[in-house]
Amino acid sequence: MVRHALPERTCVGCRRRVPANELLRMVAVGNEAGHSLRPDPARRLPGRGANMHPDPACFALAVRRRAFGRALRVTGVVDHGELAEHLDAPTTTSGHPDRARVASKVGRPT
Repeated sequence: MVRHALPERTCVGCRRRVPANELLRMVAVGNEAGHSLRPDPARRLPGRGANMHPDPACFALAVRRRAFGRALRVTGVVDHGELAEHLDAPTTTSGHPDRARVASKVGRPT
């Protein structure tokens, strides 16, 4: 049986290297106001991508460190509203369980 190594990527928030299938890919889409981040759970959108855990803590770290612009090689302010909405959704399309179900399983309030 031949084992193939899984591709690894680095989370732009916490900077940990993990298998790519555990991370949410995002791309910068240019518009008249600058660039906005668009989540790419299917990993099919064209352009340079950045990866992040689908976790609000990693998102907050990336915003605080201004990591999106560097990772995606775009200048100016990057609008991350669409990505924030995607992360706040009750269930993400990245295949990870939502925060409420995880918190209830470990006994934490949501």
